[in-house]
Amino acid sequence: MDDEKIMALAFAEAKKGIGLTWQNPVVGAVICKDNQILATGYHHQFGQHHAEIDALSHLQTLKEAEGATMYVTMEPCSHFGKTPPCAKKLVAVGIKKVIIGQRDPNPLVAGKGINILKDHGISVKVLNTTGELNEAYNFFYRHHRPLVTLKYAMSLDGKLNYQAGQRTRLTGDAAFADSQTLRIANQAILVGEKTLTVDDPKLTVRTANLPFPPIRIGLVNNADKLPLSAQLFQQEAPVWLLTRTKSTRQWPKFVRVFQDQTWTPQTIVEFLAKQGIQSLLVEGGSHVLAAFTAADLADRLQVYLAPLILGGGGLPAVFGKAASTIEKFKPIKVRQLGSDVVITAGRD
Repeated sequence: MDDEKIMALAFAEAKKGIGLTWQNPVVGAVICKDNQILATGYHHQFGQHHAEIDALSHLQTLKEAEGATMYVTMEPCSHFGKTPPCAKKLVAVGIKKVIIGQRDPNPLVAGKGINILKDHGISVKVLNTTGELNEAYNFFYRHHRPLVTLKYAMSLDGKLNYQAGQRTRLTGDAAFADSQTLRIANQAILVGEKTLTVDDPKLTVRTANLPFPPIRIGLVNNADKLPLSAQLFQQEAPVWLLTRTKSTRQWPKFVRVFQDQTWTPQTIVEFLAKQGIQSLLVEGGSHVLAAFTAADLADRLQVYLAPLILGGGGLPAVFGKAASTIEKFKPIKVRQLGSDVVITAGRD
């Protein structure tokens, strides 16, 4: 059987878990024997069976696994976490060969799963392909910090709104739905104090009911000045407030407050890395976007371009502290969504 074609099927399985596996990677698996596909599986949700075990569960009996080949998009785990090690289970059921998309960059695994398989006589082949999945997971273990994406909508003349101090919806329904997909792909969403007070955002995912919704982060000078009537506090998805002054307010249980007199983009990503957050979506405002750019902490851009001219009274999309050098990004993808255009760009 063609390894690349079967692995493509495993990647398709893995995609079913997007937004559901929290700090675990999305993984898919396919079991083949005698040129036939016996079963497929994927990691359904954080804390549940991994893809390999899910695929085995779809066999009529585990006896079918003896002498079979398993295709799995990421190296089988080798440690006890929320579930037992998958590599040892593949040994136990008699899998003969394992074809892997990519090695796991997590140091808890990082080749250990492959070694378990080889030490027990299982043939292993690594294709060194990610299927364009788990970008943030791979980035986190390579750079030891979250992948940071800056997202904003702007007019053709580069403005966020028609007039400073007021919210202006620039893009249409298709762009809104696409921005919700972007939120699903990130573990945390951050906005500054001005955006919280002017836009009064929910920062929730409206298009899906996620078991682990993105953490909604507000960067503020004084958390206690935020009204509890704000939309941010009307849903019980997690809220983290990064405040520069100490809070004395009694907050709802889903709100956590972290105080640091000198919150900066660098200290924020260091803090989030310690919390295991692998991806951060910065949605504004203009000065916060500029601060992350100036700190050289903009890894991806997602810009929604509306066919509008707003004139001189609006706020520039990225305005404030200048970067030390001109930032160069390369377009990854350009799409049309209704009358709007979305540009995804990155530095890698």
